[in-house]
Amino acid sequence: MALPSDFEWGFATAAYQIEGGVNEDGRGPSIWDTFTHLEPSRTNGANGDVACDHYHRYEEDLDLLAKYGAKAYRFSLSWSRIIPLGGRNDPVNEPGVAFYNKLIDGLLARNIMPWITLYHWDLPQALHDRYSGWLNVEESQKDFERYARVCYERFGDRVKNWITLNEPWVTSIHGYSKGVDAPGRSSTNKDCAEGDSTTEPWIVGKSLILSHAKAARLYNKEFKPRQGGRIGVSLSGDYYEPWDSAEPKDHEAAERRMLFSTGWFANPMFLAQDYPAPMRAQLGDRLPTFTEAEFALLRGAELDFYGMNYYTTQFARHRTSPAPDEDYIGNVDECPENNAGISVGEPSGIRWLRSAPQGFRKHLVRIYKKYRKPVYVTENGCPCPGEDKMSREESVKDVYRQQYFSDHFDAIIGAIQDGAKVPGYFAWSLIDNLEWSEGYGMRFGVTFTDYNTLERTPKQSALMMRGMIADRMNAKANGGHA
Repeated sequence: MALPSDFEWGFATAAYQIEGGVNEDGRGPSIWDTFTHLEPSRTNGANGDVACDHYHRYEEDLDLLAKYGAKAYRFSLSWSRIIPLGGRNDPVNEPGVAFYNKLIDGLLARNIMPWITLYHWDLPQALHDRYSGWLNVEESQKDFERYARVCYERFGDRVKNWITLNEPWVTSIHGYSKGVDAPGRSSTNKDCAEGDSTTEPWIVGKSLILSHAKAARLYNKEFKPRQGGRIGVSLSGDYYEPWDSAEPKDHEAAERRMLFSTGWFANPMFLAQDYPAPMRAQLGDRLPTFTEAEFALLRGAELDFYGMNYYTTQFARHRTSPAPDEDYIGNVDECPENNAGISVGEPSGIRWLRSAPQGFRKHLVRIYKKYRKPVYVTENGCPCPGEDKMSREESVKDVYRQQYFSDHFDAIIGAIQDGAKVPGYFAWSLIDNLEWSEGYGMRFGVTFTDYNTLERTPKQSALMMRGMIADRMNAKANGGHA
């Protein structure tokens, strides 16, 4: 077995993390602009005002993609750059549209396929001010659908791959339960002045599911017939193994934990079904219900692919005490080591990520068998141990990252062997960038960014990626990949 000969691969980024130019050419503020300027800082003193200055240096970044041999590039649009006030009756910002047209045309000129994410966490601040943003289920759907329409109309003649949302779990939980991401609402986080962690994440989750469905149904009905593209969604979620493999309750805990992350969104989005039963059982009437009309909307929002953002695996251990009202993980303990003290994988440069390709293989197979859609890996990557303290010269010799990619490519081949369809892969990320509330310390990029000069320097992993993929595409011809 090998990677398919038409395997589509490349790198991924997100608008707020790289663009900068936040006050230029009519762009309006997003909730992340507001959040990164709070005092005292909640983002380690970092903001996206300049970020990697991709807004002015995009040609250089497209040249990097070409140099690395990428076939595709996944990037997100800034909603407030395109519609500064965000709403369905608000004006479109033509300079913002022009920027993305230049980006798309620059990719196509280099034979790189654009993959657009409509929403990667940066809600226009005006919508949050106007009606509380994602906390307003009815209004947010209407505005997101109009935003999607503008994007399909302006870019869909050339863009054939659409992702509605990136990681709605993170938006819901980090933004409205833990309060560590914009808009920073929480009743459990002492830094937050407002919010209700027991109810708001579930309301926001429903808003995101239905907004996604409106955008997908719109594409299917009005744009796909003439533009011929595909639409999907990118969902996050670790893979979970039982902490004690001999304990049935830990097997149940591992499955429940995955239902509380991927199942929460995938069951409605891919199966047009209610939330997973364990969520309904634990959360009761705090989990909003879907009406018959909403189920009909979900059925009309058929998706072409499942976008998987995968970084690591964990062990899940059942709890015997009842779930607190703030719990959002299914009343389990998450552990990096099992009951025998065996680590799930080699630690990386960030506390929550260990390299666990064996979990990746199982996750790909599980998701494919459950939802029966081709699985595109829309994010996968890591920072090297200690990389946040490294010089440029040290960072570019990213041996840990090279091994991480190599092992995860082999896991994809294993998953294909096990019956999954995995036609494409995007490494996170093209360049070191603003890692949200972590600031600029974490380096997930395959390109080193000097934040003083903004000079880009390819890391060894970036230059080796094409060869790693080619070797595995040719494995069949060479008698299998070792």
